[in-house]
Amino acid sequence: MAKYVGSIDQGTTSTRFIIFDEKGQIVSVSQKEHKQIYPQPGWVEHDPDEIWKNTVDVIKDAMGKARVASSDIASVGITNQRETVLPILRSSGKVLYNAIVWQDLRGSECIERLKEVKSEDEVRDKTGLLYSPYFSASKIRWLLDNVPEVKMHEGDPDMVFMTMDAFILYKLTGKVCTDMTNASRYMLMDIRTGNWDGDMLSLFGIREENLPTITSSFGIVYGCTLPGSPFPSPVPVSGMLGDQQAALFGQACFSKGEGKCTYGTGCFMLQNTGSELFQSSHGLLSTVAYKEEGKAPCYALEGSVAIAGSLVQWIRDSLKMVNSAKELDELAESVPDSGGVYIVPAFSGLFAPYWRSDARGVIAGLTGFVTRAHICRAVLESTAFQAYDIFSQMELDSSIKISSLKVDGGMTNSFPLMAFQSDILQVPVIRPLIVETTALGAAYASGLSVGLWKDTDELRGLWKEQTRWNATMDDKERRKKVGFWKKAVSRTLDWV
Repeated sequence: MAKYVGSIDQGTTSTRFIIFDEKGQIVSVSQKEHKQIYPQPGWVEHDPDEIWKNTVDVIKDAMGKARVASSDIASVGITNQRETVLPILRSSGKVLYNAIVWQDLRGSECIERLKEVKSEDEVRDKTGLLYSPYFSASKIRWLLDNVPEVKMHEGDPDMVFMTMDAFILYKLTGKVCTDMTNASRYMLMDIRTGNWDGDMLSLFGIREENLPTITSSFGIVYGCTLPGSPFPSPVPVSGMLGDQQAALFGQACFSKGEGKCTYGTGCFMLQNTGSELFQSSHGLLSTVAYKEEGKAPCYALEGSVAIAGSLVQWIRDSLKMVNSAKELDELAESVPDSGGVYIVPAFSGLFAPYWRSDARGVIAGLTGFVTRAHICRAVLESTAFQAYDIFSQMELDSSIKISSLKVDGGMTNSFPLMAFQSDILQVPVIRPLIVETTALGAAYASGLSVGLWKDTDELRGLWKEQTRWNATMDDKERRKKVGFWKKAVSRTLDWV
């Protein structure tokens, strides 16, 4: 019997292929970055052909390093950057335009126009989401209005607007579908029925035939890899989850009230709310956590932050202030605090709980005392404060006291960030032994689908704690810092 599961993790800045064994341990990893394309301020694109080439390369590389054959792999799962969308012809595979990335703001005009047509309360009730260019629908509308080749195929069922999970699945198997976690991010799906919604499609002027079929997240095999794929012999593809839902799954947050926060390019906190759909009144989103074939969907409350790890990249690449994330960490640890500096990185506006696409970033509190080290510390603290904004609203919405926070993602390697996060939240922050929880979640979903693991109780037994940070900050000091953070945020909202 095949004993490994492969996981394709198609992220915002790179694509990885990770091979896991039956105990959920990493056997082999390969990763490759792709180019970030910025046609103009507020616009972000990716080249789908480059991403597919990188996907092929990392699969071959990881399998080669581990000396794993296709016959050794029970199945392959897919997880992906959500909301990022591209137009493709299903008959030929021709890509009609670059993928428009989740951070992209070009749908803002469309969103502002539609606010006059349908109330935000109606949209939230139907989709669980708030009006924002963050979601796929306004990006699709922009493509239909502004790209001649896309406009030419409007209404032609051969054209499909795919998120990256659907794109990778299509390239591997020829199938055209997306799972419910990703479909729930289009702003076009009825979150209760799991179907494309006629009213929302009409609102955006998008036809259902131009969208992929919605399927379950696991408990189903979508298809087998085709000849010419990076797998020499057929491998079942089963298990698809948007990246944040995959991290929730990989953190074994299967019970109501359990949650996690992922610190990557952005920062995303999700809390499992079980079969109960909570409609947020504090700027959070209702989303599908996962959908098992034959069962009702499991829901989650979510708070999203656009800029977290990408702020570190900006300091490194654009400002040339440090040469690496490690150097930034070392500088941040060399000072006891940020010297009164607060950075609000509203490069793409502010996401939860503010939802202001017109906000712009600020660096507040500068004095002659401030050094490069203070700026570096403020960079890290910025992410922790943004997570605090979500955490506090999540407790209000769910009426569930969150006693600890499971964390994952690349930024959890930053000890000063994690220690400060615990201080600001006043709860333990816990990092698992396997921090690649996004890829692990997709692997779990895939392995469950083909019987490699029996059930979620077995998966819960595989989760192991590695590091725990406990709060040490005085509550008076914490309140003072949070107060200054709120003041800095107010400056970004006053920009226009």
